[in-house]
Amino acid sequence: MMDTIKIGRKFQMVLPAKIRKAMNISEGDEIIIKTSGNTIVLIPKPKQYAKHLHGLHQDIWKGQDPDSYIREQRDAWPD
Repeated sequence: MMDTIKIGRKFQMVLPAKIRKAMNISEGDEIIIKTSGNTIVLIPKPKQYAKHLHGLHQDIWKGQDPDSYIREQRDAWPD
């Protein structure tokens, strides 16, 4: 989805309603802004990072017991 916006007098911009709705952005939400070359990237800041990251890389732990993995790693530490 792409749209055009205009920068206002105080360098403010208004996100179009269809983009706000699609990205579930509400008044007061924070947006992360970064540049990449000559491109500006806007990313909605997660409301809760723990919820946002939940399940990340879960495939790495598939078939592995995290407690036994930690125990093995700690046993490998020098005394």
